[in-house]
Amino acid sequence: MAHTGTPELMPLLSPGRHRNPRKGACFMEMASYLAGERWSDHPRCTQPLLAAMARGVNDCVGDSARQQLTPLIPDVVGLRSDDVRLDVCIASEAALAALPIVSMDHQRVLAVGLLRCEAVLAELDGRPPGSLSERSRRALAEVPHAERWAREFSTLGYGTKASFSQRSAPVIVRNAIVGIAQACVPDPDTVLVDLLRCTVACARAFQAVEAPREVSVASRTVAS
Repeated sequence: MAHTGTPELMPLLSPGRHRNPRKGACFMEMASYLAGERWSDHPRCTQPLLAAMARGVNDCVGDSARQQLTPLIPDVVGLRSDDVRLDVCIASEAALAALPIVSMDHQRVLAVGLLRCEAVLAELDGRPPGSLSERSRRALAEVPHAERWAREFSTLGYGTKASFSQRSAPVIVRNAIVGIAQACVPDPDTVLVDLLRCTVACARAFQAVEAPREVSVASRTVAS
């Protein structure tokens, strides 16, 4: 049975995995509790890529910043989709947030990742290969050396669209989180908290648009 809110005596969020609530809790373990699932940091209630981002942010920020994540926990329960566009959305948000501030090594990986995200969307939406959204174009223009390197690397070819969610997207998210945590900026914790907050909002907006579409398709199928 799913819980509708955070428990009254909820443990403070802490890094890593915990055997049970008495040992502490991370972000996704509390999500598993709210969803009425078995205690786990890999619950079924949340898109795996978004859950990976939440675990990464939970583990990389300091104790004070980590508690700022608590209000977001109910928002990720039930937030998942079979549409690869949701994974593109999550990975893109991670890359866009990280690109301006991370080290060159991470910038190169993330520039490749952002081009990969755009390539998947172009294929799905029938856009010309190489077309970019305005946000991606601006972000890449701010890191010209990384963009040039990424475009040269990309001439070797990408993996299949089917491999994006399993391989490319987790690499993008992981590099973004680690890169931000190690970045020479005044407050990387705030950047990571804002990244998770913005990504959850984008994912929920995606889900809100997708749900009526699925109902419409189902209705047409039944009618036919």
